Amino acid sequence: MPKLTNNPLSDPSNWSPETQLVHGGSRRSQFNETSEAIFLNSGYSYPTSQHAEDIFTHKIAGHNYSRFANPTLDMFQDRMALLEGAEAARAFASGMSAVTNAVMSQVRAGDHIVAARALFGGCRYVVEDLMPRFGVASTLVDGRDPANFQAAMRPNTKVVFVESPTNPTIELVDIKAVADIAHAHGARLIVDNVFATALFQHPLKLGADLVTYSTTKHIDGQGRTLGGIVLGSKELIEGDVHTLLRQTGPSLSPFNAWLLLKSLETMPLRVEKMTSNAARIADYLEGHPKVARVAYPFLKSHPQHELAKRQMANGSTLMAIDVKGGREAAFKFSDALSVILISNNLGDAKSLITHPGTTTHQRFTEDVRLESGITPGLLRLSVGLENVDDLIKDLEFGLEQI
Repeated sequence: MPKLTNNPLSDPSNWSPETQLVHGGSRRSQFNETSEAIFLNSGYSYPTSQHAEDIFTHKIAGHNYSRFANPTLDMFQDRMALLEGAEAARAFASGMSAVTNAVMSQVRAGDHIVAARALFGGCRYVVEDLMPRFGVASTLVDGRDPANFQAAMRPNTKVVFVESPTNPTIELVDIKAVADIAHAHGARLIVDNVFATALFQHPLKLGADLVTYSTTKHIDGQGRTLGGIVLGSKELIEGDVHTLLRQTGPSLSPFNAWLLLKSLETMPLRVEKMTSNAARIADYLEGHPKVARVAYPFLKSHPQHELAKRQMANGSTLMAIDVKGGREAAFKFSDALSVILISNNLGDAKSLITHPGTTTHQRFTEDVRLESGITPGLLRLSVGLENVDDLIKDLEFGLEQI
């Protein structure tokens, strides 16, 4: 008896995110495996020379080289696109290769970029140092006020680039307002959505044109593999994004794509629990006498709390902690922790803490760091899956050492 096809759930767009992340994009071979197959091959053979020509000229669908595409990568890209609500996606070997491609693919010599000044160090390097080498000027603004983007726009502005929440200061950007400004000037908005995750914030629905992730973070979330992804419309992804990926080669390996597929199955469980832990910890730290400030989007004390509630479904897993006593106190605090590890990664199952001023943003001058809100006592905490009471005890002990 043939399988019925009139079930509404035969359409993946009708699935909830949890179901999409278990089943989305799956393709089974003739062996009908339940876990997605890993296609660890670089090239493909063709039954005829005409078949090869037709694939290379896009007359028929198929694969010709794993630098361009691979069946395991196809499954990962399609699953992420389903979750993000994107028409298409391309995976990369790292988060920074994804960001670099997203920005570089959309500009040409003589163009101009406007970006929020509060960015991850590597992202700011791409905008502020790398792109001007290719004749693309950039202007950095305080991203908390959309009016600053409006004032910075030029006739040749082609890209606006933001993170929200920002790394590491947990500032927010009004994505919809900035998207409207960008589009009114004929520019495209690129949003790095790593901190919020695709579970809690949907930049494409808010007007963004491209969304980037370091899949190393919450998507893998277990410290095993590097990766990145860019998502958006078919026009942008299958056009300039794919062309630059194809010609420069920062391709994700099939094995890493398979690991990420497996990670997506548990991502909602992990991120929800990590977020619950983070909210408890933010509440605890906010009232501590040795903490000058806690920045967490869903704390009422966050200056952009109303914006957070409007464009995010939850506060996610990251917070900034500014301890009293500057760098010396921050070091004493971090060094005394036992369960929480000192590491510059984030979004991991393990809780991680880092001092941005001496790690992720150390190459900037003190003036630039302070302008971006990175004070000497600022620490970035990525909350993991450990027992939250253990984490609070660990933090309490660390603060006692200041």
